[in-house]
Amino acid sequence: MARNIATNTVVSRDELIEFVKVRHHAVVITTRQDGGPQASPVSCGVDGAGRIVIATYPERAKARNARRDPEHVSVLFLSDDFGGAWVQVDGTAEVLDVPEAVDALVDYYRSISGEHPDWAEYREAMVKQGMSLLRVTPVRWGPVATGGFPARLAD
Repeated sequence: MARNIATNTVVSRDELIEFVKVRHHAVVITTRQDGGPQASPVSCGVDGAGRIVIATYPERAKARNARRDPEHVSVLFLSDDFGGAWVQVDGTAEVLDVPEAVDALVDYYRSISGEHPDWAEYREAMVKQGMSLLRVTPVRWGPVATGGFPARLAD
């Protein structure tokens, strides 16, 4: 039986964006106040400027940590198939709050689900819920990888 061999594919920024924009399951990693990592599973999209976008609330750890330390935010993108390709993206973050975040939250929704049946209702809900948007600009990223055996065990 043939073994699955692990792969690491170096990609350009454009190739990275194409890879991540169809993957909506990720883990955001921010830095806690004590310096330790904070991991949060999220749904995410990619906006028109190639930034990773994540809806959240201002009191959530990821939002608080990103405000305090915007230079240390990573997003680990997973494939729907757990054994599928993945990539870690490190970037700089900003957190937008409503009402300023409403248009960006519309873009976030579109990047994941397409058109909403009632945008006025959606906008009103975002304001009422006091939503925020975490936006991560990619600075560096690892290769797109798959798991498996090291190449030396191919035979």
